[in-house]
Amino acid sequence: MKAMVLAAGKGTRLAPLTSELPKPMLPVAGKPMIGHIFELLERHGASEVHVNAYHLAEVILERYGWETRINGMKVKVTREEELLGTAGGVRQLSEHFDETFVVIMGDALTDVDLRELVAFHRAQGALATLALMPVADTRQFGVVALDPDGNIRAFQEKPEPGEAMSNLANTGIYVLEPEALEYIPEETFFDFAKDVFPQLLAAGERFVGYRGSFYWSDVGTLQAYREAQRDVLSGRVWTRVPGERWDESLWVDREARIHPTAILGEQTVIGRGATVEPGAVLTGCVAVGQSCRVEPDSTVRRSVLLTGSSVGEGAHLEDCIIGPGYEVPPGEWLRGEVLVTGARSGKHGPLMLSKPF
Repeated sequence: MKAMVLAAGKGTRLAPLTSELPKPMLPVAGKPMIGHIFELLERHGASEVHVNAYHLAEVILERYGWETRINGMKVKVTREEELLGTAGGVRQLSEHFDETFVVIMGDALTDVDLRELVAFHRAQGALATLALMPVADTRQFGVVALDPDGNIRAFQEKPEPGEAMSNLANTGIYVLEPEALEYIPEETFFDFAKDVFPQLLAAGERFVGYRGSFYWSDVGTLQAYREAQRDVLSGRVWTRVPGERWDESLWVDREARIHPTAILGEQTVIGRGATVEPGAVLTGCVAVGQSCRVEPDSTVRRSVLLTGSSVGEGAHLEDCIIGPGYEVPPGEWLRGEVLVTGARSGKHGPLMLSKPF
C-alpha cells in the first residue's frame, strides 16, 4: 500500500499555536499528530508514504528529514514552493501513485482500519472512496449524502444542523485509483472536496462512502486539541503513547525526573527530559512535553505543555495550552489560555489568546 499524507496547510484555526509549529507537528499525548498517522500507516502495511510540506516546512524536515524509514516503511517529504491545495499537492507527486493508494490528512487523529477501508474500496470497484463519520454538529464539517447503495450523491459544506442533508462528515481520509488524478490539473491550486469530487459526481464515476466503526477527530479547534489529549490518554482512540506505563493511564519517559512528593493524576504523559519538582500537582489529563519543567508547588490541571515550556513555582494552570519554550511566571494563575512566545513568527514577546476556549 502507498499513501499520501497532506501536511502543507497553515492550520489557521489553531492559531496562535500554528505560528510556532505546523499543525501536523503539534503533539498529542507526547507525539506529533503526523507521528500518530505514520504509525497507523505502518501498522496497516503501508510500504511507501509521501508527505507534502509548506507552512513551517523546516519543522517537519528537522524531525523527519527528506527521507526516513519507520520500521521498514519509507517516508519521503516534498516541500511545496507554493500552496497547491489538498488535490494539487497529490497531483504534484502523481508519478509515485501507480496503484490503489490512500490519502490522509496529517493533522487528523484516527484509528481507522486502513486495510478494511482499502478492501471495501476494491470490493466496490470504486474510483474513489471517502471514509465518513457521523457527527453531532455539522457546522464544523463538510457532509455527504449517500444513496441506498452507498454511492455518494451530494456534498454540503458546514450546514446548520436543521438544514444538513446528512450527519456524515467527510473525514479527509480517501482511497483513490491513479485514474482519479486525471481530474486534477497540474501546478494548480485544487481541492478535493470543492473541485475534484464534484467532477467525479458529474462524470458519473463510481464514487462511494465507507461507514466503518472507528475514531476520528480533525483536531480543528483549540478545544478539540485539548480533547484529543484526553481521548488518547483515556484509551478512546487506539494509538501508542510514548514512555513507560506507570499506571492505567499514566506514561512517563525513562529520562524524565519526577520528585517523590509530586502528585501525578490519571491521564497524564510526561516526556523525555521533563522535570516535575517537589509538591507539584498534575491532574485531570495533562501532557508535559519534552524538556518541560514544572516547578515546586505549582498545579497543572487539564492542560498541555509543549516542548521546553515551564511553569513557575506556585503557579496554577487550568485548561491551558503553553507553547514551546514559554515560561509561566511564578505564582501566576491562568485559566483557559493559550500562550506562545512568537519566536518563529518573528514577533517579540509573548502572544496570548486571553479568551477561554
